[in-house]
Amino acid sequence: MLNARALTAAIAATMVAGNQPALSHHSFAVFDIDHPIELSGTVQAFKFTSPHAFILLEVKDGHGVATVWTLEGASPSTLLRDGWSSQTLKSGDQITLSVDPLRSGSPGGAWNSQKVNYRDGHPVVCCSPDGF
Repeated sequence: MLNARALTAAIAATMVAGNQPALSHHSFAVFDIDHPIELSGTVQAFKFTSPHAFILLEVKDGHGVATVWTLEGASPSTLLRDGWSSQTLKSGDQITLSVDPLRSGSPGGAWNSQKVNYRDGHPVVCCSPDGF
């Protein structure tokens, strides 16, 4: 009887443990968090999608050659808590933001919602909805 209970408990524990969602669905090791860069450009698109929001940003170099950067942000639920919505950025908006670039050197990176400003220096979202 004791062995049957132990076996049942072990099976139940295994099923519960296997049913838990992963704490992180992917690694951010592809981003160089030790060498952030500042980008200024024109928003081509703002994709407020799960699991992560994206900004497609057209950045011009010193010679006027444009490159579109694909920038990954937080989840929409996290952005909502920070005061963002699907309408926060629009195509054509001029922004400056701090980015953790891709280690590969490709035009992409990760952005933080608190480090995005309009080109004139005003924050895109001034503060979280709770006032902090």
